[in-house]
Amino acid sequence: MSPFATLATTITLEDIHDTAAGLHEPHQTPVLRISADCQAKGYQAICLPLTTAKWQERWKNMCIVPSEGDTGNEATIPAEKEAEAWRKSPSFLLDEVTMTRLNEAEFVLALALEWLCLDSDDDWVCHNSGIALRQEVAYGSYLNVPTIILPPPRNRSQVASYARVINDCHKNVPYMQFSIRLPIYDPAVFQTRESSSPKSHGDHGPSGASTPPHTPKTPPRLAISSSSPTGSLRSTKAPEDELNATWEMWDIIRTVCDYNTRLTLTLDLTPPLPANAGALHRWVAEPVQHIFLPASAFIANVKGYPVLPKGTQAFLRQSMIHRPTFILSGVRSGLHASGGESVYAQYLGHLEKSSPPVQAARTEGTVEHFAQGYQDYLQNPLQPLMDNLQSITYQTFEQDPVKYQNYEEAIYRALVEWPDSERIVICVAGAGRGPLVARSLKAARRSRKGAFIYALEKNPNAWITLQDRKEKDWGSAVQLIFGDMRRVDLPEKVDILVSELLGSFGDNELSPECLDGAMRFLKPNGISIPCSYTAYLAPLSSSRLYNAARESRELKGVETPYVVMFQNVNILSGDGGGVGHRCGPKIQECWEFEHPGRDVAVDEKGLPFTNSHNVRAARRRFHIPHAGVMHGLAGYFEAVLYGDVGLSIHPQRKEHVSKDMLSWFPLFFPLREPLYLPSNSELQVSIWRQTNDRQVWYEWYAESFLPVCNAPLPSDQSEDIMGPDGSFFASASTHVAVPSPVIDAVDVFPLTPRSETSRASSEPPRSASGVVKIGQTALHNPGGRSSWIGL
Repeated sequence: MSPFATLATTITLEDIHDTAAGLHEPHQTPVLRISADCQAKGYQAICLPLTTAKWQERWKNMCIVPSEGDTGNEATIPAEKEAEAWRKSPSFLLDEVTMTRLNEAEFVLALALEWLCLDSDDDWVCHNSGIALRQEVAYGSYLNVPTIILPPPRNRSQVASYARVINDCHKNVPYMQFSIRLPIYDPAVFQTRESSSPKSHGDHGPSGASTPPHTPKTPPRLAISSSSPTGSLRSTKAPEDELNATWEMWDIIRTVCDYNTRLTLTLDLTPPLPANAGALHRWVAEPVQHIFLPASAFIANVKGYPVLPKGTQAFLRQSMIHRPTFILSGVRSGLHASGGESVYAQYLGHLEKSSPPVQAARTEGTVEHFAQGYQDYLQNPLQPLMDNLQSITYQTFEQDPVKYQNYEEAIYRALVEWPDSERIVICVAGAGRGPLVARSLKAARRSRKGAFIYALEKNPNAWITLQDRKEKDWGSAVQLIFGDMRRVDLPEKVDILVSELLGSFGDNELSPECLDGAMRFLKPNGISIPCSYTAYLAPLSSSRLYNAARESRELKGVETPYVVMFQNVNILSGDGGGVGHRCGPKIQECWEFEHPGRDVAVDEKGLPFTNSHNVRAARRRFHIPHAGVMHGLAGYFEAVLYGDVGLSIHPQRKEHVSKDMLSWFPLFFPLREPLYLPSNSELQVSIWRQTNDRQVWYEWYAESFLPVCNAPLPSDQSEDIMGPDGSFFASASTHVAVPSPVIDAVDVFPLTPRSETSRASSEPPRSASGVVKIGQTALHNPGGRSSWIGL
């Protein structure tokens, strides 16, 4: 396959045994032979267990069989002594491992012991399982195995114990990648598979190992909750708690492991995917490295060839952004009537070629093609007033045809609608290397209006380029003026002021402050292009961005807004008002700036006395339909250039306003610590734009709430007792429990006047919905201590 995805196949212990029987050359091994054969078939890796069934049997005899009898009797003493010796110095015997050479491991993804119970309710079983896993990881590290795939947790109540062992393995082995195998949802479906007839040869699970040994107090394999349905593997309907079950276990594991960058996911598509797109999309924000795809996940088309259900097709196409390794299993078992082993790989190749992310990356003119290599890469925003841009930076921005086409169209429409005049004066404030000057001249020719242009620029290096272009291209139609727009004067007032000072959040590169200094150039009826711009915000989840922001281990890293081309990102909010109809849309407006500004006090030179009019604040409430972890905020902008011509990176409107625009990536406001948000919770985000006489900076903060309902008794019983804030006090006449001293009181919405609590007995009982606060973040970047934009 291509660089977007690689292909691996699972190798079982039976495959290794059968291959060994046919070997005759002394230097050859079963794994080397299998690796060569699989490479010839187009696979880039093989996935096999590190240990054999003999190790499982020895471990069982040491650690399980003695516990089933009377500890300390003569029959179990030898096994107990052997077990103690093993615990003191864990090691394998030659026939207990599948590989012994470095060159065998080059092509291998190792599968850890499937039968270990790291999360057993029996502490002794858990302890022995942890020792066995550490032993296996150490041996894999000895062979330089790059990645080991770990079996899924089985017991939700003990998943922290599972995670603790994984974290310990990370510390003991500094380079190996650890990947947790998890189904998308409801792992209890595996229990049905385990309880059915034994697997046929070639269609084993990921390890090809036998079922785990019986252990007292060990929970059923992969059972998450007693309510999980296990009857039908083809059902794609599941309640929200079951859709969340495996993701919540994953969240515990990666949190205990402190978001270790060597911890990844292997998504197991053995069970069918749920129909809920929102629950599926959360995995976009997680570090998915492998996707396990058994032959049983495919269905036969009318000709008998294996194909995937439409929902799985769509999920895999979108998953190409992870550049995953697809691990095929059971493709040699003849499960489908037509095609053979090779058609599974061919089918995945077709899905890759038809994947929207892949097509966009290969299509010239798209932002995905233009910015390859910048996905999820944190960039510090520009400091336009403090720094002079390099020519290569200007050149990068000038490669955006959409932005400058829209600017030209806006200038053209403004000129066409301008009253007849012999001479229209335009000022390009911040001319750079001159792209807007050239577009202004082109718009003037299109409109057949006489226009004269002032090109204003403070960068002494770009000033040289402007002089060269004036001499060769523009002539007397343009006059160059060198200096800061806030300090220089123009020879005359202008009719149209054109600028390209916008940032990813609209105002984050100080467009308001810069244009404050240039508004004095305009005539009373003059036009600014852009005339307004709006900032938008949404909560996001992305373990990759979170890890990148905290990589420096300094506070500044997680209190600095970054420009990022989002890829492995999930927007947590949903449309709709939530349970109490208090929430806004998925992406919400923060504030707007208009030019020319209104009611701004200025001095005799036309400059504002202070920058206080550019202070902003917003508080927005979001509905969170599916459980997730918030790692930060996504910032976007939309600008009106003139009339209905604009620029936008708003995810829901950019295709209609400025399709395929390249110049801006969104802004990422990171959180110092992740904030867990349950399903159907509410998130309240507060953000401020602050300023003094030297700097502008942002501060941000968030709180999470869980909707609750209070149902007072029918009015024929005692009257409800309500506090001045509308909350119910506990009394004999209410259903509300005594408030906990460690949580906030319920904020009832809407507030109900006490006079309305007495109703005629014929009216139905009332209910009031409110929220309980469940979490909050720190205030980020107070006083601009970590990040600011210099004036």
